[in-house]
Amino acid sequence: MTVTSQLNHPLLSISMTTQQTTKWRRLRACRACDMVSAIPVLRPGEHASCPRCGHVLARRHLHPVQRSIALAMSALLTLLIAVAFPFISMDTNGLDTQIELPQTAVTLVDVHQPLVALIVSCTAFILPALYLIGVMLMQANVLRRVPRAYSDVIARLFSRLHPWMMADVFMVAALVSLVKLTDIGEVQLGASFWAYCVFALLLLMTTRSVDIDWLWYRLAGEPPPDTSIHCGMNAAEQHATGCTTCGLINTLPASTTATIYACSRCGSTLHMRKPNSLEFTWALLITAAVLYIPANAYPMMITTSLGQTHSSTIIGGMLELWQHGSEPIAVVIFVASVLVPIIKMLILVLLTCLAQHPGPLSAQQKTRLYRLTELIGRWSMVDVFVVAIMVALIQSGNLMSVLPGPAALAFCAVVITTMLAAMAFDPRLLWDIQGNTHDRK
Repeated sequence: MTVTSQLNHPLLSISMTTQQTTKWRRLRACRACDMVSAIPVLRPGEHASCPRCGHVLARRHLHPVQRSIALAMSALLTLLIAVAFPFISMDTNGLDTQIELPQTAVTLVDVHQPLVALIVSCTAFILPALYLIGVMLMQANVLRRVPRAYSDVIARLFSRLHPWMMADVFMVAALVSLVKLTDIGEVQLGASFWAYCVFALLLLMTTRSVDIDWLWYRLAGEPPPDTSIHCGMNAAEQHATGCTTCGLINTLPASTTATIYACSRCGSTLHMRKPNSLEFTWALLITAAVLYIPANAYPMMITTSLGQTHSSTIIGGMLELWQHGSEPIAVVIFVASVLVPIIKMLILVLLTCLAQHPGPLSAQQKTRLYRLTELIGRWSMVDVFVVAIMVALIQSGNLMSVLPGPAALAFCAVVITTMLAAMAFDPRLLWDIQGNTHDRK
């Protein structure tokens, strides 16, 4: 396949002209299917996608440095407001209680759930705050043309932090909690609640404003491409691989088993394929399946009201919501906490099998299934966040209190292990097995 033909593919987001061909030498190997493509000069608002699978290879924004700094500063400011002011307050028979955002994690420590507290605090505000600070520091260095220094270290962490920042999931959990709390007392939303809503939106906009491909070009330049690498072919077939951190294509010797090779631009370790990808995926899936049993069999939340204790599992809590007329919220809990983990595990089991045996699905269909697992996995944390908010707000001794059940930690472990399983799986294996089948035919 020639460079011109693949860049004129309908999956590419921009139109090309023949006058641009001399600039089409920024080669990238797709992280989803491993096909080598040449990225053209992109204007602000344009993005280039892989012609074969549609994976976005690069994206450009107008004034990217200033844009990212402004969004990151605004998001960090709204997060500080969200942390400093009351989040939710509730009046129950004359008993007023209110909580601030950090109490959703601190209260879990007080009730002897430190691991759940750590997960909640990291995903809801600590990791997002670190990410925003990193964006500001790194983009400021780019703006001031400071040498790489620590900027490349921050850039290496970006792609690894994205899945674990769950401010949007936390907001959905807060809305679910409001429905439950209105059955108990009168609920009022504090300034922190609205600030956190704005923060979740600004965090999403900040992550979308950071173009890793452009950023690494500004940090470390673009080495001349290897003239022996051709577009339209898999990088592995040409003894090359794309760096999973900065995207640069590196040529590797035919045998890479004895020596560890590093990216010539960012220094990250290079592999043709993720080492032991299928083995790690199977191990994590088996672990998640085992943990899923206690996560649903044991109570998720333990409620005490007027001296009487009531325990509810995930399914039990969903049924209670349904019986009390909150059908939409019951459906949300059922989808996020029951269907999503099961669907994700089943899809990953199917994909690990299809990575060894082609099966009836095309490589494009398999890749879409894999993207689905990346999209839905984190939303299972909704129920854990709901428990954290309820536990923080309702602590009145025997009169009324809510405690996390043993299923809370088990369910957190299910979410984390399924996310790690999706990260361990290498989607390029799906295209490798498809290509091998066509070769045999």
